[in-house]
Amino acid sequence: MAKRVAIVGAGVSGLASIRCCLEGGLEPTCFERSDDLGGLWRFTEHVEEGRASLYKSVVSNSCKEMSCYSDFPFPEDYPNYVPNSQFLEYLRMYANQFNLLKCIQFKTEVCRVTKRPDFTVTGQWEVVTLHEGKQESAIFDAIMVCTGFLTNPHLPLDSFPGINTFEGQYFHSRQYKHPDIFKDKKVLVIGVGNSGTDIAVEASHVAKKVFLSTTGGAWVMSRVSESGLPWDMLFMTRFHNMLRNSLPTPVVTWWMSRKINSWFNHANYGLAPEDRTQMKEPVINDELPGRIITGKVLIKPSIKEVKKNSVIFNYTPKEQPIDIIVFATGYTFAFPFLDETVVKVEDGQASLYKYIFPAHLEKPTLAVIGLIKPLGSMIPTGETQARWAVQVLKGVNKLPPRSVMIEEVNARKENRPSGFGLCYCKALQSDYITYIDELLTDINAKPNLFSMLLTDPRLALAIFFGPCTPYQFRLTGPGKWKGARNAILNQWDRTLKATRTRTVQESPFPSAVLLTLFLVLLVAVFLIFL
Repeated sequence: MAKRVAIVGAGVSGLASIRCCLEGGLEPTCFERSDDLGGLWRFTEHVEEGRASLYKSVVSNSCKEMSCYSDFPFPEDYPNYVPNSQFLEYLRMYANQFNLLKCIQFKTEVCRVTKRPDFTVTGQWEVVTLHEGKQESAIFDAIMVCTGFLTNPHLPLDSFPGINTFEGQYFHSRQYKHPDIFKDKKVLVIGVGNSGTDIAVEASHVAKKVFLSTTGGAWVMSRVSESGLPWDMLFMTRFHNMLRNSLPTPVVTWWMSRKINSWFNHANYGLAPEDRTQMKEPVINDELPGRIITGKVLIKPSIKEVKKNSVIFNYTPKEQPIDIIVFATGYTFAFPFLDETVVKVEDGQASLYKYIFPAHLEKPTLAVIGLIKPLGSMIPTGETQARWAVQVLKGVNKLPPRSVMIEEVNARKENRPSGFGLCYCKALQSDYITYIDELLTDINAKPNLFSMLLTDPRLALAIFFGPCTPYQFRLTGPGKWKGARNAILNQWDRTLKATRTRTVQESPFPSAVLLTLFLVLLVAVFLIFL
């Protein structure tokens, strides 16, 4: 009899978990509290409790080739960076392609997940759900939690003296939907993350004045990189990752800052990070420097005091009149349906082996999927986690002893810099390729480049020097996809097709011209000295 698995949430990780369970011969039931799939990527005009919220203009920060499911590429005619409406449509296509909807119970909230009395023997769980006012209880052999970490807004009002006296409007970025509310207003956005910079830029098109306040600064990157190509397809390669991880951290951070500053000097724009030794998630925004240089957005330090109709910034005694304050101050996360003895959240992280399994449980039958912040796309990360977790739930892969897992969890929490590569020192941060390869190795799905170099050198070189696209994760192992090789070799064609919407006759290749001139010069020199 197939093991019954309860999946909480039908967002990108929840859909991947359903698919991986079906692939592995398990029987998944997914509980989604809203009336549709998509999680974060489903835009609604109103904020829904317990679900991530986005604004109308959100576009993916990771390009389509890097952020697809590993055996389901985006349609060729999709733009390289996908607006949320098309992203949701892609998720619907994925669900339909693999017949996932039959496994989802919509408008069903998970109230409690508790161990059965015989848990130490069976590893089973009791799941209590609420649907249309009626509670039901069911027994499951395993649980996969896919609720994400962008549902509980972090609003540290105590850190802003005088906020209670402010007579204007203030709210968390989670509440933001459209820029109309900023028309002819003086706006302050607190926090230089992706949401904060997006909101500041949008507000600057309609507001009277926009201030963007930051405590520690940030690196800002454009989606458009060298030669107009997607930034992550050039940055996220196995070759570059190996090179970065073999160099001392100061050298890598110097190289990274030099590379990022080639777009614009962050110090001159008031954005340079104060701590440049740690790898803070870069902000992806194509417009911010343009809005700063035209005076539409003013970068300011942290807030010293909030007054009735104004604020005072640190190091600048002059009061600035403000009508609206937006707190883009991030999120906290919790698992209200789980007891703290199962998963306890402390200091922005949980004690999860490989960021997936609680290390202390007697039976490894509960997995948390998507609770990680890799420097890469969440879709292939969550999908790879789900593939690995399913192999554990099936008993194909065995976890190490609890003492070993707890030791590794504590080491990850301490996050001591190795002295090489980028320093990921924030909670839940991880090196994307290194982490994915860890999981793939455990399930024998990591491509062997050495043997491939002998049997298929073209593919081996594309994998090593080209972008680390998710198709690489389906070349071998459980869930092997026969279309993976072709998807890898044609990934640049799909990327360029999205932008080559007009046929242009290209000029002769510059290097050929230079070579011709060099040969002419060589012949001339030869004739002179003949």
